[in-house]
Amino acid sequence: MKRRFLGEIISDRMDRSRIVKVELRKRHPLLGKVVKKYIKVMCHDDKNETHIGDCVVIEQTRPLSKRKHFRIVEVKK
Repeated sequence: MKRRFLGEIISDRMDRSRIVKVELRKRHPLLGKVVKKYIKVMCHDDKNETHIGDCVVIEQTRPLSKRKHFRIVEVKK
C-alpha cells in the first residue's frame, strides 16, 4: 500500500515540483503525549495547478529524481 499524507504547499518556485510541509503525529512511548513533527517533502505536480497555501494529498511513488518520491493526488483547498 502506498503512503498518503495531507500537507500544505510552502514553495512553488520550481517547474512541476512543489515542496509540501507534512505534519506527523506520534504518541510518546513513555509519557503518552502526542508529539508533532514536521517534514518537508518534494512532490511532482504535472500541470502546475497548485500554489502556496493549498492543502493537498500526496502519495508515494517511484523515485522521479534524487529528492522527489511523492506526487500530488488531489487538491483540498
